[in-house]
Amino acid sequence: MFMYIRASCFFLLQIIWLGINIYLFINTFLWFEKSDSYHYTRVILGSSLAWARASAMCLNFNSMLILLPVCRNFISFLRGSSTCCRGSIRRLLDQNITFHKLVGYMITLHVAIHIIAHVINIERYHKSQSREAGGLYNMLSYIGNKSNESFLNPIRDYNTNITKEVFVTLAGITGLLITLALVLIITSSTEVIRRSFYEVFYYTHNLSIVFFIGLVIHGAGQVVRGQTQQSMLLHNISYCKDHYNEWGQNAMCPLPEFAGNKPATWKWVVCPLFLYTFERMIRFWRSKQKVIITKMVIHPSGVLELQMKKCGFNMEPGQYVYLQCPAVSHFEWHPFTLTSAPEEQFFSVHVRSVGDWTKELFTVFGIDNHLSMEPWQLPRLAVDGPYGSATTNVFNYQVSVCIAAGIGVTPFASVLKSIWYKYSNSNADMKLEKVYFYWICRDTRAFEWFADLLKSLEVQMVERGKTNFLSYHLFLTGWDENQAAHIAMHYDANLDVITGLRHKTLYGRPNWNKEFRHIAGNHPSNSIGVFFCGPKSLSKILNKMCSLHSSSDPRGVHFHYNKESF
Repeated sequence: MFMYIRASCFFLLQIIWLGINIYLFINTFLWFEKSDSYHYTRVILGSSLAWARASAMCLNFNSMLILLPVCRNFISFLRGSSTCCRGSIRRLLDQNITFHKLVGYMITLHVAIHIIAHVINIERYHKSQSREAGGLYNMLSYIGNKSNESFLNPIRDYNTNITKEVFVTLAGITGLLITLALVLIITSSTEVIRRSFYEVFYYTHNLSIVFFIGLVIHGAGQVVRGQTQQSMLLHNISYCKDHYNEWGQNAMCPLPEFAGNKPATWKWVVCPLFLYTFERMIRFWRSKQKVIITKMVIHPSGVLELQMKKCGFNMEPGQYVYLQCPAVSHFEWHPFTLTSAPEEQFFSVHVRSVGDWTKELFTVFGIDNHLSMEPWQLPRLAVDGPYGSATTNVFNYQVSVCIAAGIGVTPFASVLKSIWYKYSNSNADMKLEKVYFYWICRDTRAFEWFADLLKSLEVQMVERGKTNFLSYHLFLTGWDENQAAHIAMHYDANLDVITGLRHKTLYGRPNWNKEFRHIAGNHPSNSIGVFFCGPKSLSKILNKMCSLHSSSDPRGVHFHYNKESF
């Protein structure tokens, strides 16, 4: 039971968020469905009024939340605060992008409900102007034809082209802009577009500016109108609704007066917008700080290592930065995990050429043309960060399991380097007592740039009698006949043919059930941190393994799953 309580923190957050949405929707729906001030509005519009207003309320609430998870500096501040953010609460911050997506889906849902409800409303407003409508339904639409009267129906003539009428009003124009911006943002956020055309994803997300500006002024048109409080004191609805033929002729039933509500969306979004604006100002200030590229290393595995210095740059193991290269693009920023340790005099990233931006980066750095460039000839880089990530919590456990797939090993390069430096300093005090490191790669080239770090760490652990501190397992999932023949021909009983390490490279995929069972058996009463960087499919398997092999007894072994999210 204890395991499920801990594992369900994010689920509990979702339930609370969903519960607030349901409460706001139902409460607003019932208010507009029963309120006397909107009685006459309901005569024309029916329940579609309540649907429109309830969805608008939830839209305001979620628009308030959508920016908070992407305020990177705010999240990093919370992550680094030991007083207000500990344990399970800190791990919730690792789900910030997931929550951002959920809020985006909820906004899309309520925008759809809001649009459908208002399409029905416009049609009913138009229909009520017809003489054939008759009765109170028709009379309400004709109030406001005289100069001393306030109108309820914004469509003043049955012969009006309602499509044209909608798109010349403030509410119609802003509604169209909001919808177009949202459609572009949502469609460009799909995984296929984001991975294949990151630039499209990045640029369309900037349309959020249009979305929020349109949202704030959308209600200024005051299309939906209700009876004023002063009018309700003079106009007794209970009596007058059945004697509408006497309106304006009987002192008991003066003509009702109508007015729209003042826009309130700004009250919901002003604080998040201020916070996000401050966030962007910090990012802009950082982007203008000078970055010195001290060294550029081209690894044989097609990976570019950039070593840099920047005034006031302080980092922790496992953090990441955003890079911008004006020679490639003045607007695009891409996240890269820091592969250096805090103890080093520089910070570094390893870049693999896998997309349009990284390929262009290789070109401007002269790698494709095998150009040798002096440091002062290299293109300018801007660095935003560092920012905290799940991997920064590796040192908070006595036992940590680090699992990487392919280039996903980069967060753990920083961690393993930091371990190396801490053990170099005999006075270093670490809570961490055991590290299990798993690395899964498709081909042997991926091992090349990382093998030297593992070799130096392996030698140091042997020298200090800490051979059991680091247990690493390298898995090769793809090879051909030539590689297999080479491995067989150069077999060495002491060292691995591929990496030159004491630990042998394993072939195929790990049996995670067996691996987790083994770790749980070695540490029966520990809280074990599991850290992963790699594809989503493997992440689901590892998350399931953490739950499966955690004990239901609070005193037993418990695996805490942490996944890198950018």
